[in-house]
Amino acid sequence: MSRLLVFQHVAAEPLGTLDPLIRARGHRISFKNFEREPDAVPQVDRYRGLIVLGGPMNVQDHPHRAHLRHEMRAIEQMLAQGKPVLGICLGAQLLAHVLGAPVQRNPVKEIGWYELHKTAAGASDPVLAPLQARSTVFQWHGCRFDIPRSAVHLASSADCAQQAFRHGDNAYGFQFHLEMDERLIERWLATPAYRDELAGAGLAQDEHAIRAQTRQHIAGLQQQAAAVFNNFLDLVGQPQRRRTLPSREWV
Repeated sequence: MSRLLVFQHVAAEPLGTLDPLIRARGHRISFKNFEREPDAVPQVDRYRGLIVLGGPMNVQDHPHRAHLRHEMRAIEQMLAQGKPVLGICLGAQLLAHVLGAPVQRNPVKEIGWYELHKTAAGASDPVLAPLQARSTVFQWHGCRFDIPRSAVHLASSADCAQQAFRHGDNAYGFQFHLEMDERLIERWLATPAYRDELAGAGLAQDEHAIRAQTRQHIAGLQQQAAAVFNNFLDLVGQPQRRRTLPSREWV
């Protein structure tokens, strides 16, 4: 059975709706949880693909967060081996940094629901194609990546032009969160550190507005997200089934 490696940074940011899609394909998920094992050094050779999730830390924290350095080295190895990589939020910033692009503070934070605009390349991209030309997606970030020189720019928003990119044929960075469902959004809104960040951001969307917009947009997001994630999982391929050896007959 093939395995996908997942880097998780905090308990509040799991795979979300991506988890059942992976399991429905028959893949085994191997989590490397850096909140529990901050000094872990992941080995990537036996995995078919890598998904790097979000988290409250930033790429610039790598001098005092060893796991960020280990993650970037693992991403480099996955890219060198030609295996699919998907970075979400912090994961996308780590992927961009590995590819030589700066990661810095965005002029404003994006927290809540924002309109995403696909570029011409995004409209024809084999993974991102299911997203509408203009889609309302969930965001929670204060930093952004530049588009790496080796990558293709796929999507933007009014407050952050660098929202998605593709490197080669099978490495993707998404600044936004397609993996959300209503329960996970409520979990973030109930997490003290996240609540404090939202309250201090001075944005038009407070928690009540986010809840109202979640009821309006979540079903459409999940439908499109499932199609996007399944397209990415197509790049990973089908699980390798274990061979069943014929029973031996004794005479």
